[in-house]
Amino acid sequence: MGTSSWSFPGWKGLVWSGDQSVSQLSRNGLAAYSSHPLLRSVSLDRAFYRPLSASEYAAHAAQVPESFRFVVKAPSLVCDALVRGADGRARQDNPAFLDPGLAARDFVEPALAGLGSRTGALVFQLSPLPASWLDRMDELLDRLGRMLAALPKVEPSAPGAVVAVEVRNPEFLTPAFAAVLKAAGATYCLGLHPRMPPVAEQLPMLRALWPGPLVCRWSLNRMHGAFGYEEAKGLYEPFHRLVDPDPATRQALARVIAGTAGAGFPVYVTINNKAEGSAPMSVIELGREVDRMVSGATADT
Repeated sequence: MGTSSWSFPGWKGLVWSGDQSVSQLSRNGLAAYSSHPLLRSVSLDRAFYRPLSASEYAAHAAQVPESFRFVVKAPSLVCDALVRGADGRARQDNPAFLDPGLAARDFVEPALAGLGSRTGALVFQLSPLPASWLDRMDELLDRLGRMLAALPKVEPSAPGAVVAVEVRNPEFLTPAFAAVLKAAGATYCLGLHPRMPPVAEQLPMLRALWPGPLVCRWSLNRMHGAFGYEEAKGLYEPFHRLVDPDPATRQALARVIAGTAGAGFPVYVTINNKAEGSAPMSVIELGREVDRMVSGATADT
């Protein structure tokens, strides 16, 4: 389990032992972060905005122990069907959307070369799609399948690593989508975001791909709606306490974690500050919930 990024001064007392600036933590905080007993992973969300080089990945890998695992977002260059301006507004169609060559060259190859065995999950988080693409779901799934099939294999350089696809449109949640992922040896990333249904309604996707690993990214509390990142940020900064606890989501997620790990498969779960107010505290509470479930199952046995 882990968080989305790590450069938050407000985590003092939770992760950091003293006062540090954002720039200091961005440069040097990962080593301290990775020494926390529960923070065994982190999501490199910034890779979505700019592809990282193998040397940049290697610099991150050098700061963490061998047992640590990175969850990395693929660049928007291949994950967004639209080219957007600085304001986030769509300007035109993206000709590189789901391009197999770009996905391999600008994402999978440098990530594996730099992170090596510390690679956990390589996540293609597809941005919300326009109706013009959703109306051509068969064509979309075909393009996705061709890209996934063309990617370099993560084994054997990263044992236990997985390629996952996260979506922001519930129209994807179909047997056809599951079949595309399964054929390519990829998995579904459980995306906890207001654009998507709650955990229980996404479970059929996980069941269709079972047995296998779990990848989950908990991005935003449902109460803020699909466009609520800025609202959540304003309410939750400096991210040092749980402002809007969501025990129902934690319990549902803990059940999936316990079942997957109990069957011997890898689990990669990362949580954003905007999920409940403080990502490290969400990880701690989620860990407690998993422990309660595992302890209860052991006692019953």
